[in-house]
Amino acid sequence: MRAVDIIREKRSGKELSKEELAFLINGYVAGEIPDYQVAAWAMAVFFQGMTPGETASLTEVMVRSGAVLDLSGIPGPFVDKHSTGGVGDKTSLILAPLAASLGMKDPMMSGRALGHTGGTLDKLDSIPGYRTNLSAREFRDILRDTGFAMTGQTADIVPADRLLYALRDVTGTVESVPLITASILSKKVAEGTEALVLDVKYGSGAFMKEPADAEKLALSLTHTGAALGIQVAAILTDMNEPLGRTMGNFLEVEECLDCLEGAGAADLMEVTLALGARMAVLGGKAGSVDQGLALCAAELASGRPRERFLANVAAQGGDAARLLALRGTYRSAFKGEVAASGSGFIAGIDAGQVGHTGVILGVGRNRADDTVSPVAGVEFHKKRGDPVSPGEKIMTLWARDADSLAAALPRLGKAVRYSPQPPAVSTQPPAVPAWPPVVSERCNTLSG
Repeated sequence: MRAVDIIREKRSGKELSKEELAFLINGYVAGEIPDYQVAAWAMAVFFQGMTPGETASLTEVMVRSGAVLDLSGIPGPFVDKHSTGGVGDKTSLILAPLAASLGMKDPMMSGRALGHTGGTLDKLDSIPGYRTNLSAREFRDILRDTGFAMTGQTADIVPADRLLYALRDVTGTVESVPLITASILSKKVAEGTEALVLDVKYGSGAFMKEPADAEKLALSLTHTGAALGIQVAAILTDMNEPLGRTMGNFLEVEECLDCLEGAGAADLMEVTLALGARMAVLGGKAGSVDQGLALCAAELASGRPRERFLANVAAQGGDAARLLALRGTYRSAFKGEVAASGSGFIAGIDAGQVGHTGVILGVGRNRADDTVSPVAGVEFHKKRGDPVSPGEKIMTLWARDADSLAAALPRLGKAVRYSPQPPAVSTQPPAVPAWPPVVSERCNTLSG
């Protein structure tokens, strides 16, 4: 078997066998097949795609490229959530303690910011003392004791994904649906997840710009997950505008505390409850989505998820008292404001523009080895549909330094669109076709 023959087969649109995929991927991980050949194969996949069976085989091969977390002896059910990335998307920090409070276990292996989308680990790293580099033993113990654990991908967990993602990032193949599917699901299988709820985003602040492309990814993820024996539900959410009231690492941690205390923004809570309800259904805690919505709302109102969150902070080395004391004050000294240039209504705030500006501010990174600032970010005082007067404050921003602030201010100003009339309320799109045992639906976030 030769790598060049496998490349030719995929270039011609043929379906590769599991044995061929194992030869290619395992050879790459072992350093026996060069990255330029794997890059050629990835580009062939980008243009030719993969069959559902081929995608499932690739995912299995990637899982077996490294270690798998052993969660035996810990009572489940193990239910996780994954987002395809967005701007201001901090739902994981709310959903994990909520799921734990409802009696589920959430073994969450997360990532860092890359490009315009935020990273869960960067948000957690902004909490004083919080550790996201857990050993397998620590991960098990914290999961058992607090109901959820938050860690990064270690060197021995799905090494094929780590290598492939870095290669895709520099070869223009990140947006390949089967490669995204295998990347997401291989990590979820390796972390021990039994059921998974997916938030597949579309719009200017998402990797998938069009709803139809996000729908293809949602269906690929649900179908492949079912083939691997994982219960999967997926919703599509609108990421044309930032989610919630903040974008930034510590700023978003603060906003998650607000949500856990019953003071969350409407759009953020809509998505959080939609995802939480489906986690409750897949975890056997609710018999329907409507029951799951009511259950999640009642549990958040009880205050127990907030206590779970703070218990996890302490378990992962964080200083919960210090976290609470820093609320409202932990900000960069380099501060600016975006004010309304006229009167009327906010027609929209472009999430893609805000996300890319976040990299300039210090919230995100262009390369994996870039550093991020815990105290940079944006607070949105106005959102879509809100009335504004000339000079009224729309955003406050904090930057890592003076140069970053000067560069970001005009870009954020250009991200705002105005209208003399209130913008039309978007209607709910039709449901995506689904097949048992998976669920796949669209959900528009509220804005304003």
